[in-house]
Amino acid sequence: MNSKSKNVDHLPKCYSIFPFIPIYQIFSMAQSSHFLVLSRMLAIICCFSTFQALQIKSTSNQDIGFNAIDTCWRKHGDWATNRQALADCAKGYGAGAQGGKNGATYVVTDPSDDPINPKKGTLRYGAIQREPLWIVFQGDMNLKLKDVEIFVNSYKTIDGRGARVEIGNGPCLRINDVEHVIVHGINFRKCLRGIPGLVRIDPDHLLNTSSNGVPDGDGIRILSSSHVWIDHCHFSNCADGLLDISHKSTAVTVSNNYFTQHDKAMLLGHSDKSPQDNKMYVTLVLNHFASGLTQRIPRVRYGYVHVANNKYDEWGMYAIGGSSCPTILSEANYYRAKNDSDAKQVTRRISNDPGWKNWSWNSKDDVFLNGAYFVSSGNVWTPNYAASQAFELAPGGSVPILTLHAGPLQL
Repeated sequence: MNSKSKNVDHLPKCYSIFPFIPIYQIFSMAQSSHFLVLSRMLAIICCFSTFQALQIKSTSNQDIGFNAIDTCWRKHGDWATNRQALADCAKGYGAGAQGGKNGATYVVTDPSDDPINPKKGTLRYGAIQREPLWIVFQGDMNLKLKDVEIFVNSYKTIDGRGARVEIGNGPCLRINDVEHVIVHGINFRKCLRGIPGLVRIDPDHLLNTSSNGVPDGDGIRILSSSHVWIDHCHFSNCADGLLDISHKSTAVTVSNNYFTQHDKAMLLGHSDKSPQDNKMYVTLVLNHFASGLTQRIPRVRYGYVHVANNKYDEWGMYAIGGSSCPTILSEANYYRAKNDSDAKQVTRRISNDPGWKNWSWNSKDDVFLNGAYFVSSGNVWTPNYAASQAFELAPGGSVPILTLHAGPLQL
């Protein structure tokens, strides 16, 4: 069953000065009136004012509209002195990720890197400590990591708010066999493959990546981990994936991020021979998947994925793909296809198994533009959110406004 493209206006319905009469009716009425020009001018002014008011309501610090995540920590305007309030704001399956809540604040003052003996003041030193830490940055910083990814330990928040922080031109982050990690407000650009060798993963232990996974060039790689929240980051131009989640990882939310300029953007589930990923639960919400992405937005194996209120612009091949019977609900997203007849379908089953018709892949309240369409199959799955994880969805037509500030914020 296909969810076909329909003629959808993504702007709010605007009403004229004539109560409860839509603009298009005023235009029609005005055709026979000598007030034609005046009526049209007044209607357009009213429409612009209505749209402007909605846009302000949706993006101001005081009221982020439907974006409950940002409203949670920005509404009081004291985020800089109350940073740890962020830990209570995730929604979806990653809600409850504590990060470094109730831990000390660790300030990154040194952009240098040493994978074996990291110096105090560097990001790597803070990230590998055992105790909960809320990691912030002294100022704008470009970090080029040496040889091996940073292994982020449990109960850490890497918080880039208030600075422009970029990690790139080398290996980037690995969240491996840990829990309760938050990464917020970081730019990941040109993450590269690393060199096999030793890396410190906590103050007392070194790991030889030659036998435990050579850095493959992902922006963030999440393996065997739970309660992870990735929020307001930028991902582009990495050597492998932008963001991969695999090896029994679960309870993950990816929200408010900006993805662009990459081929295979996001992998959820390691391989078709890794059924342990059948307990993976991931929420993708309020992200902007911009033009310049080709495929895997995401590509899913085995797990359960709720794709909600995301903006998709002109993917190169397909947007959402998968194999090995994953369960996917696409809800109230905004899909705009490119001007290519071969790239209109949102979905792609990467399988020769005719059983794909029974996989639960469904579209609900999505907006489709420029011929985009979603091929549904199977029964509709409803995410089993607990009360603390649940969130109110905005209409799909509101998504372009709600994702205007995807990526690191200028605060």
